[in-house]
Amino acid sequence: MLRLAPPGFERFLQTPQFCATFGGGEANVAVALAGFGLPSSYVTVLPQNPIADAAIAELRRFGVDTSHIVRGKGRLGIYYLEAGANQRASKVVYDRDYSAIALAKPGELDWDSIFDGAGWFHVTGITPAISASAAALALEAVLKARAKGLTVSCDLNYRKNLWKWGKPAVEVMRDLSQSIDIAIANEEDVQMALGIQAEVDVHSGKLDPAQYEKLTAKVMSEFTNLKAIAITLRESHSASHNGWSACLNNGKEFLVSRHYEITHIVDRVGGGDSFAGGLIYGLTTLPSHPEALEFAVAASCLKHSVLGDFNRSTVDEVKALLKGGGSGRVQR
Repeated sequence: MLRLAPPGFERFLQTPQFCATFGGGEANVAVALAGFGLPSSYVTVLPQNPIADAAIAELRRFGVDTSHIVRGKGRLGIYYLEAGANQRASKVVYDRDYSAIALAKPGELDWDSIFDGAGWFHVTGITPAISASAAALALEAVLKARAKGLTVSCDLNYRKNLWKWGKPAVEVMRDLSQSIDIAIANEEDVQMALGIQAEVDVHSGKLDPAQYEKLTAKVMSEFTNLKAIAITLRESHSASHNGWSACLNNGKEFLVSRHYEITHIVDRVGGGDSFAGGLIYGLTTLPSHPEALEFAVAASCLKHSVLGDFNRSTVDEVKALLKGGGSGRVQR
């Protein structure tokens, strides 16, 4: 997508200009993985115009393979972001109707070719929210990936402002989630996308891991296909100050990560995608689930200091934070 945001922490059209960058759930994950040194390919449908050309060029600049992107009718989706600060929340306005991916249908992408030689497929709940045909295309992709033997992960990513095309999120996402291996979510995603209620008070300022152990156990018992579910734990003290951690249930153990206090947030958009990218990296390269979880949380913690959708942190920078290098001292 094209991201349009006022400069700094200005409100929409406080001054008559927007900063234009690119982003989007799956694209953010692809960029994160490429930055961590893993081969990464992004698959979507984009229009044939110079703005889409620029989006593809930006992905290539980060080392993402774009050879499977299909060009089709429609437009490039846009989202407008007003960054919050202190007690003023951030705001997002979506403009995605009639975008190329919203118009795309099953059968338009050659999944056999796309998945040839691949080992992992990642999708988010944002794609099925865009349109009925995009939902069908996402399900087709997941089923093809499973048939080809890929590990399939899904960030449930519930977006209430996008689910307008007819079917409720819970109906679509429960169906899709029957065919995934790794689920990534927060407590709202679990409730609104899977219809599994959480006894969690996200406004308390302090989250209780014991409640998340119960919640993840419920998900694992209902979706026996899952090998693991990871849930990000965001304690939102204000738009500028969040507590950040995560948990993971793999059916054998319940893990809770280190907790980070993130103050003076630069940009929290893309933080969950950075977590997903970090988790995929960890699960494919690190020797244990605890290490994978800690890497994912540290990577997403660093993303909060980076402007734009994309995480620009390296493996060495994430490992430095894991070793306690979070003081922010100048490195010379």
